[in-house]
Amino acid sequence: MIGESRRRVDVRSDALSVEDAIAMVGHAGAGGIAVFLGVVRDTNEGRAVTKLEYEAYGSMAVAEMDRIRAEIESEIAEVRVAALHRVGPLRVGEIAVVCAASAPHRGEALRACKLMIDRVKERVPIWKREHGPDGPYWVGWEDARCAPDHGDHHH
Repeated sequence: MIGESRRRVDVRSDALSVEDAIAMVGHAGAGGIAVFLGVVRDTNEGRAVTKLEYEAYGSMAVAEMDRIRAEIESEIAEVRVAALHRVGPLRVGEIAVVCAASAPHRGEALRACKLMIDRVKERVPIWKREHGPDGPYWVGWEDARCAPDHGDHHH
């Protein structure tokens, strides 16, 4: 069972397959399958984006994704969830993350899929670097060096 469930989460450098994620959660009792795709867009917070790079602490990322999978599957009866996350360079329009969830009914599948993507974004050690006309920058990273006005800076 553990081996089977671990195959439902992964971090990959190759293009992600929606069909793979659906196959990971599909079964005869699944009356609903929900899928979320995170796709590289061309702007973020008003800045143009030409490409993204994702980096991950691979084994830790997979282990945390599997913990999240197990949590959700224990929280919502008869649910199966899967998540695949891409690492490396991605162009605008490419899939960065796929989450899928199945359940006997749509409500549980939709809820589980949302929980999966929310928890992956919140907890998994994957970092995003955006590239645009002003050069590359890490998303969500703040310079920890103290500047004279650091105390007045609001986030």
